[in-house]
Amino acid sequence: MLHYMQRIMKARRTEEGASAVEYGLLVAAIAAIIVVIVFALGTLVKGGFETTCNAMADAATAASTC
Repeated sequence: MLHYMQRIMKARRTEEGASAVEYGLLVAAIAAIIVVIVFALGTLVKGGFETTCNAMADAATAASTC
């Protein structure tokens, strides 16, 4: 019985190390996905801000010439 318990405890210790590696890979994958999303949506968001800024500048120019 003691031998059986020692084997279980030894197996459990090796699984904890593997789970740490798995969590590290999971964090790396999430970070990579975030980077891809930022690069993919970055140009879209930049275009939206430029359009808004240009519209406001045109409105300000039109208001000042009246």
